[in-house]
Amino acid sequence: MQIYISLLINGLSLGCIYGLIALGFVLIYKATEVVNFAQGDLMMVGAFIAFGLIGVLGLNYWLGFLLTIAVMIVFGFFLDIVVIRRLIGQPQFSIVMATIGIGYVLRFVMPYAYNVEQIAFLTPFTGKAMQVASVTLDVGKLAAMGGTLVLCAALYFFFQRTRVGVAMQAASQNQLAAYYMGIPVAMIFSLIWGISTGVAGITGVMMMPIANVMDPSIGFIAIKAFAGAVVGGFGSIPGALVGGIIIGMVEQFSDYLL
Repeated sequence: MQIYISLLINGLSLGCIYGLIALGFVLIYKATEVVNFAQGDLMMVGAFIAFGLIGVLGLNYWLGFLLTIAVMIVFGFFLDIVVIRRLIGQPQFSIVMATIGIGYVLRFVMPYAYNVEQIAFLTPFTGKAMQVASVTLDVGKLAAMGGTLVLCAALYFFFQRTRVGVAMQAASQNQLAAYYMGIPVAMIFSLIWGISTGVAGITGVMMMPIANVMDPSIGFIAIKAFAGAVVGGFGSIPGALVGGIIIGMVEQFSDYLL
């Protein structure tokens, strides 16, 4: 029973990471009908930025976390303006190839920017565990699950209760109608890229207590997250999280049972 509880916690925590990456896929696809294959690499960039702020500059973890989110949102915003927006009107394949190219560039640049191949930094959850009955639970994995719930609740509130969130939903459903209603569609799309990139940055920081050590290739886990987005229904935000959790659970239990 202890083994199965451990597998359950591992599957849920890993599934939450997959779900957050899948959420980034879905946010951009719902708004622009573009599949951003650089989403996993953006997660890796978030982890590297946090490493620079927390591990190199020595900032407080929570301050570094917040600054990482801010930097990633700005990066995603300008990524759309500088690269993606210039490809509007081109075949979808061109945009897909552009996102793949962005991912390769990020995997090449980040290690040279820090002159390291692997990164690690301490978090308030690193190496900590709590005892529940006879089961030892990893605090970092519990934090990943809790953080995922908080982030999903915040995104739900943003999209349902704020003017900008409602405008984003309108633009994703009918761009032309949203434009005629006075919604700045191009700006909204850039904001969606910023939010999606910010979610990727949060995911990168949240994954550190689970992975302990990260390198540029960590972004390849987006392949599993993409599968989660497909399982949950590629246009569904709640489905992305559920699909990611399903993939994480199947991965953990199949590794043990097989």
